[in-house]
Amino acid sequence: MVSSQVAQSPSCRAHKFGGSSLADASRIRHVASLMLGAGEPRQVVVVSAIQGTTNALIAMTTAAAAGEDWQAAWSALRTQHADAASALLEAPAELHAWIDARFADIADLLRAVSLLRQPGRAALDRIQGMGEVLSATLLQAHLRARGADYALLDARDVLLVRHAELGAVVDWDESARRLDAWRAANPQPRVVVTGFVAGGEDGLPTVLGRNGSDFSGAIFAALFDAAELHIWSDVDGVLSADPRLVPEAVSLASMSYREACELAYFGAKVIHPQTMTPAIARGLPILMRNTFKPEFPGTRIDADGDGGHGGPVKGLTLDPGLALVSLEGAGLIGVPGTAERVFAALHAARISVVMISQGSSEHSICSVVRERDAEAARRALLDAFSRELDGGQVQGVQVVPGISVLAAVGDGMAGKPGVAAQLFAALARARVNIRAIAQGASERNISVAIAAEDATRGLRAAHAAFWLSPQTLALAVIGPGKVGAALLDQLQAALPRLRSEANVDLRLRALATSRRMWLCDHGDPADWRTRIEEEPQPADLDAITTHLLDSHLPHAVVIDCSASDSVAAQYPAWLAAGIHVITPNKHAGAGPLPRYAAIREARASSGARFRYEATVGAGLPVISTLRDLLDTGDELVAVDGILSGTLAWLFNKYDGSTPFSDLVREAHALGYTEPDPRDDLSGMDVARKLVILGREAGMALSLEDVRVQGLVPEALRDTDRDSFMAGLASLDAPMQAALEAARARGCVLRYVARLQRDGNASVALQELPADHAFAHLRLTDNCVQFTTRRYRDNPLVVQGPGAGPEVTAAGVFSDLLRLAAALGARL
Repeated sequence: MVSSQVAQSPSCRAHKFGGSSLADASRIRHVASLMLGAGEPRQVVVVSAIQGTTNALIAMTTAAAAGEDWQAAWSALRTQHADAASALLEAPAELHAWIDARFADIADLLRAVSLLRQPGRAALDRIQGMGEVLSATLLQAHLRARGADYALLDARDVLLVRHAELGAVVDWDESARRLDAWRAANPQPRVVVTGFVAGGEDGLPTVLGRNGSDFSGAIFAALFDAAELHIWSDVDGVLSADPRLVPEAVSLASMSYREACELAYFGAKVIHPQTMTPAIARGLPILMRNTFKPEFPGTRIDADGDGGHGGPVKGLTLDPGLALVSLEGAGLIGVPGTAERVFAALHAARISVVMISQGSSEHSICSVVRERDAEAARRALLDAFSRELDGGQVQGVQVVPGISVLAAVGDGMAGKPGVAAQLFAALARARVNIRAIAQGASERNISVAIAAEDATRGLRAAHAAFWLSPQTLALAVIGPGKVGAALLDQLQAALPRLRSEANVDLRLRALATSRRMWLCDHGDPADWRTRIEEEPQPADLDAITTHLLDSHLPHAVVIDCSASDSVAAQYPAWLAAGIHVITPNKHAGAGPLPRYAAIREARASSGARFRYEATVGAGLPVISTLRDLLDTGDELVAVDGILSGTLAWLFNKYDGSTPFSDLVREAHALGYTEPDPRDDLSGMDVARKLVILGREAGMALSLEDVRVQGLVPEALRDTDRDSFMAGLASLDAPMQAALEAARARGCVLRYVARLQRDGNASVALQELPADHAFAHLRLTDNCVQFTTRRYRDNPLVVQGPGAGPEVTAAGVFSDLLRLAAALGARL
């Protein structure tokens, strides 16, 4: 091989262009302009065939061998190249004659294949290698027509290879000698070279195999002693993941040879490992560039990469279409040579093993193979261990199809604790089960086998967990009323900042009212009002569930801003399916105890989060404060509070100068009440909040256990909402009487909730002394006093606004951001 000690010449640069860069005459012209504009005095340009040509040639050969028609495809391909010559040259006659001669050679070979009904290796190599000969000639002719002196090197005349089990092996010494002889006759400083093709040991033309053009680029970069190899394709360098699966994948500025090899092994569209062999041997930097965006710097691959200054994981990749093949048995434990026998059996069956995993117990050995090879692997192992199977030492060979391998790769993983934990936690949060694990001693790769149906979701979750892309959540908002509308507006305003600063991407995938729904793919909430009004699709919670789970986004969240008991009834199913639920809807936390228990059980079994801070104090941290007290070992004695911002506002405002009914109408107009104000005036809203707090404290409390003094006259309790609003004046006289009675005793009216340790719970209108803490609250303030063992003499107080769509929506939004942080976002 070319010595790694040969001094690099900075005046020479090698370029390799793929088929997409040479798709037609306009692209070839663009490539020529790039090369003519490059500043290096010595230049080597290695080219693939025009896009689709090699596949077309192989298809023709297959058709000829089967006795089928190949002439139509041959004619179309000849016309394509002749048209390109006409577009690239003003006087293409000579080039047309040359193209016709080459296609005549191809036709002769195809006729021979048709007669023999079997293409020999030499014929097939000669036919499929003609694409590069044609494209190189077209490019060189166009460059010369533009006044540049480029030589044309047919690699078959210089590059000598032999084929071995691991691929083509270059005879470097003989190839260098032949190149020296060719250079003596072709001293031009710039050369166009045919990729993919080479000369064989038998003196016949051959090819380097798939991805052979990239390999050719590295070979000729080494033979010409280039300082760099630029590989041009149709992507912005090496991406952190497959952009078809992770649209947020980012282009990597740099990576090491080791990282590139690891990613390429698992099928990432990076660079073939064979291509890097000459580069690694001589320290040749490889730059992955985009022909269509030449201003973009692309990805530099060299010995150092980023020097360990980036994150631990550089990229992730998925290898699909695999199966798990496991040999299990107590007789395997401690028996030397078992693994050797497994691998020998698979090798004899010519089955490649993608990944291996064995526990320290040695009870089982698991191999990941191509799904198409799984049955052959099973038979091979059954044959190899037939005696042990008959004797009961081996229980059997299990095959699990439908497997993908997710690999996380990065030099920064080596020696860094917690990387595996970060990966496993991300997959767990995305509800992805790991079937097998493998990590090499270099610590540059952690590979996990997962079910194929979970693969995309797992890849996206891992990609976000290592901050290679935003932590993405698919949202469904139910009930875009006053609170829901405020939340959607807050989301829309905050999204740009969250994406840029916190690496969080919140995508609105579904929106539903009680009557209609809008299912969205792009996830932009900007036009939600128009869409939901124009959407004819009737509301269907099951369809929303399916839409969320089908998105392949790693995390799905339902935000229920309705006040619907029927929507709350869906929570157990959503949580069991792994969908997180956030809500200000009190019907779940205060509903029937069996449903509450089902919600808690579903949450515990699936790991999905249920966040409901806004059910009690809107944006106030009432539930989290209680949880902090109890989780740190404190004991609850009592909870007293003004738990309704609506009722707080009403009784703070009510001084007799304005009828009570007018204040209720004003509160409703301001959005302080529930959609039906009776939910507030009846005391049931406060009672539900008290039940939620009691259950949070471990009490088996139900709504029926709360003594409730309501404010709604009996005559208005069972009417419709409009009739109730029309009859509000009937509240005025009793409320005026209660106010005057309280004032006569130097007191004020406040609607107070109380919960005691023994489960005694009540909500009622009370007269409180004028110096009581609850007597001096601001308009919609909630105030909750926690009396505990630690705070017995001086209760812990949480106070602040407790009503209004903006503050309630902010409380819901806070729960959403806490969820995003728990899922790995940098908040």
